[in-house]
Amino acid sequence: AADLNQYARSAGHPRLVNALAQVYSPLFGRALDPMQEIVVTVGATEGIFATVQALVNPGDEVILIEPFYDSYPASVIMAGGTPVYVPLRGPMYSTSAAEWVLDMDELAAAVTPRTKLIMLNTPLNPLGKVYSRGELEALAAFVQAHNLIVLSDEVYEWMVYPPAGHVRIATLPGMWERTVTLGSAGKTFSVTGWKIGWAIAPPRLAHAVLMAHQWIPFAVGTPLQEAVAVALEQAEERRYFDWLGATYWAKRNRLLGVLQDVGLTPIVPDGSYFIIFDTSTLDVPVPAGTRRDVAVCRWLTGEIGVAAIPPSPFYSGPHQHLTDQMARFTFCKTDDMLEEAAQRLKKIRG
Repeated sequence: AADLNQYARSAGHPRLVNALAQVYSPLFGRALDPMQEIVVTVGATEGIFATVQALVNPGDEVILIEPFYDSYPASVIMAGGTPVYVPLRGPMYSTSAAEWVLDMDELAAAVTPRTKLIMLNTPLNPLGKVYSRGELEALAAFVQAHNLIVLSDEVYEWMVYPPAGHVRIATLPGMWERTVTLGSAGKTFSVTGWKIGWAIAPPRLAHAVLMAHQWIPFAVGTPLQEAVAVALEQAEERRYFDWLGATYWAKRNRLLGVLQDVGLTPIVPDGSYFIIFDTSTLDVPVPAGTRRDVAVCRWLTGEIGVAAIPPSPFYSGPHQHLTDQMARFTFCKTDDMLEEAAQRLKKIRG
């Protein structure tokens, strides 16, 4: 339709923000105001950038939990802020993402009077950790005690596997007022090329995000927003979100089985479509000046024919050694492609 070829409302196409309010109001336990509490962004990545630009001033510090999505530190640095890194800690031979936990003492040591924001990602890329209610309650108490704001990146919210459950930190007591929650159409509907995301926040924070957003893209593609609105309107009645979780659960289990068969111990994810696995059994030459995880991933891609991602870019320099024996696969692929990957990975066994 011709009327979809013009600029959309800067904060989001009305049909889309209304659809988002319909879907998320029950999940947040409150009647969301589509015109004041939702901002549509150019993917969740612009949501990250706009939120940081809106809330972080030069000299402010932002706590990033490692591993992190790699746009987090870039967004902080471009706003004149300083990233402060706190790694999750896991056992030496981990088999479950749930074993990786945030050390609250380490977190407390990272806070200074300049700390403004903490960035949370649950389910977590690349580890697949889903923070439990207890973990989030502890984090919420900490955030309130230090008067911080939370940017909660929840783009993998529909990819959570039993027995884990997705808890939105904004729904905990005292947290709605200090949380910006991000979602993604690209992840939810497997249309990453559309670049449609959203920020949900109380009016004060949502308005701040909008003020930054207005100077970044100004508006988001109208036809794509209309299409996402239609998808959201139909998703509930078609039980789409249940189907998506069940589909990825089956794909996850398929890849877990393949990795175990070829002797690569996986860290079982509770969410997302990524699996980190232990590469210590692989005897791969590591050229001088190259990180081991990078060398292993090049070898897997070039010699075995299955692309892997090194996890070291998800860590700050001082903590990149934590990933030396790790690599990341993804299972958001067709069953045929996963089967082909399984056949190729058998070459590892000889």
